[in-house]
Amino acid sequence: MSHIASFSRRDLLKAAIAGGLSFAVPGLDLRAADRRGDERAKSLIVIWLGGGPSQLETWDPHPGTLIGGPTKSIATKVPGLEIADLYPRMAEQIHELNVIRSLVSKEGDHERGTYMVKTGYRPDPTLVHPSLGAIACRELPNDKLEIPDHISLIGGQWPARGGFLGEVFDAFKIYDPGHGIQNLKPHVSDSRQTQRLKGLEVVSKSFQMKRRVQVENTLHQLTVERALKMMTSEQLKAFQIDEEPSEIREAYGNSLFGRGCLTARRLVETGVRAIEITLEGWDTHASNFTGCATQAKELDPAFAALVHDLKQRDLLQSTVVLCIGEFGRTPKINGVEGRDHWPKGFSCIVGGGGLRSGAVIGETEPTEEPKSPKDPIEVADLCATVLRQLGVEFDKEVLTPIGRPMKYSEGKPIERLLPS
Repeated sequence: MSHIASFSRRDLLKAAIAGGLSFAVPGLDLRAADRRGDERAKSLIVIWLGGGPSQLETWDPHPGTLIGGPTKSIATKVPGLEIADLYPRMAEQIHELNVIRSLVSKEGDHERGTYMVKTGYRPDPTLVHPSLGAIACRELPNDKLEIPDHISLIGGQWPARGGFLGEVFDAFKIYDPGHGIQNLKPHVSDSRQTQRLKGLEVVSKSFQMKRRVQVENTLHQLTVERALKMMTSEQLKAFQIDEEPSEIREAYGNSLFGRGCLTARRLVETGVRAIEITLEGWDTHASNFTGCATQAKELDPAFAALVHDLKQRDLLQSTVVLCIGEFGRTPKINGVEGRDHWPKGFSCIVGGGGLRSGAVIGETEPTEEPKSPKDPIEVADLCATVLRQLGVEFDKEVLTPIGRPMKYSEGKPIERLLPS
């Protein structure tokens, strides 16, 4: 099966009714300098490390200890902060963000852990909670955006969903970022396309007779109008990275993930509210050390280039960046040089969007003992922090389709990360 994005009629209509973003001007040619970080609407970029990345081979190494294995550390621009030496470029950029080393979750299964981290809630058989990106898009809409406002780049087994907010807030999936969107342009001449649209109008009006309420509830006409607007929008250029200078493309790395990160930056520039970029391959039950080294070759240049680019273009102040997976890996190294699932003290990087920078929160035990980390941070609190910084009322109570009151988050923002 091809991983190139196929834009079916259903996908197109779904994308068209996914509301726009809070930007005053929708064009691509506007520079960030014209929309200062403290004035423009905020966006969210989630770098999703699917499979559960080892904290010990990324942001919380313990070289020279029983649990550390062969992984060495490297100094960063944050005094006293060392990260795995697999990340020399991130060592130069991590001071712009923050490191949390003591995240805790009660979910050690891939699907359940993913759900927990993306929504802030444990799975519930009675409803599906919305992801952070879906909440942001629902609460901070702007019809001036002509492309989807919630986008998943590269995809994964459990992409971000709209949950009880509705399918229109599901992330729009692009599996091969950087090359535009296929099957979006008409395959007929302009005159033939005009004839087809006239025919559609006749059919629509005929169907609408005596069915006005039902048709209005489907948002059919609005859907068609937005779909047509998207098909001719200049904002579609955000999905194409060919016009970027070669040195910029090279900085992100010649990889699918690198193209995804560069596309994400272009989407933020255009005004997209929420983007998720997925890098799979972190389920290192065996050969953890070689596996993490392989992953770092893609993550390090792309992540560092993204942070640098956002900063240079005055976009970091208005973009919350979160790099995380569903859990971490065990301190104990198993018999096949791997690490197993570990939700009892794992790491993430979060920053931008006006959050403080350079903070390091929490510690994990340098032993194999299953102790809780010092200064544990609940996943729900991380989610509340992100929502709060995006400008969303994180504890707002909304009604599900069956009338059940639910808060967007039951957590509390992490005060140490909030601006003073």
